Amino acid sequence: MSTKIAIQGVKASFHEEAAFKFFGDDIETIECSSFKQTCEMLKQGKADYVVMAIENSIAGSILPNYNLLRDYRFHIIGEVHLIIQQNLLALPGVKLSDIKTVESHPIAIRQCDEFLSDHPDWEVKEGMDTAGCAQKIMEEKLTTTAAIASEYAAKTYGLQILEKRIETHKKNATRFLILSNEVVEQKNANKASLSFQTGNAVGALATVLQCFAEQNVNLSKIQSMPVVGRRNEYDFYVDVEWKKQSDYDAAIRKVLKHTVNFSIMGEYIKNEKV
Repeated sequence: MSTKIAIQGVKASFHEEAAFKFFGDDIETIECSSFKQTCEMLKQGKADYVVMAIENSIAGSILPNYNLLRDYRFHIIGEVHLIIQQNLLALPGVKLSDIKTVESHPIAIRQCDEFLSDHPDWEVKEGMDTAGCAQKIMEEKLTTTAAIASEYAAKTYGLQILEKRIETHKKNATRFLILSNEVVEQKNANKASLSFQTGNAVGALATVLQCFAEQNVNLSKIQSMPVVGRRNEYDFYVDVEWKKQSDYDAAIRKVLKHTVNFSIMGEYIKNEKV
């Protein structure tokens, strides 16, 4: 039986590409209409893993997904970085001059703002995901609509590429997390995602961050999110990296003395391949 991976979006979405990149081709992807639905699939045992986008090098952190990580408390067992290349797709035979409407995911639209600003007469519509907009053009035979999506989506849905590489920044990358219901031990783990709260005293957060610095543990990301219903209180989400396991272990022991609701969300192998 092949491994079941819950993804947000349809076949040929960037989430499916990320799933193939991490797990290989022998998987079954479960299409979900929302990130919350992917989490429900994993919670109910209908999926073995979730692939979830967490940040983009242009659009920044995907904040609602941090709320899902907090609410579902899944374990992060890995990460994938994917270079995002956007293309303008349309039905075969359609010309650029025929286009009146462009549809895509809101983040994809933002990634191509310079290209779109060159076509002010087009109506730009937001859709659920890039590949889903490509699928819609194919299924509904839309002759005046184009989608912003991947080359993989063009092949999957039989569309032509009117314009290649229309993203504004060519080094545009998205980081995806691999989520599991169970802890998966990783012998060579060199990265961790942690969450915690601190007191409100002056320098409380600085004290915690100093614990990592003293042990030669690199802080690669920090994100704060308001604690629901509690004014001026925040959850801090940090990613840390280390070369020596003993340094990381010592840093955690120190940090525990200065934080509350401390949680190790996952320890895994850093993945920078794009």
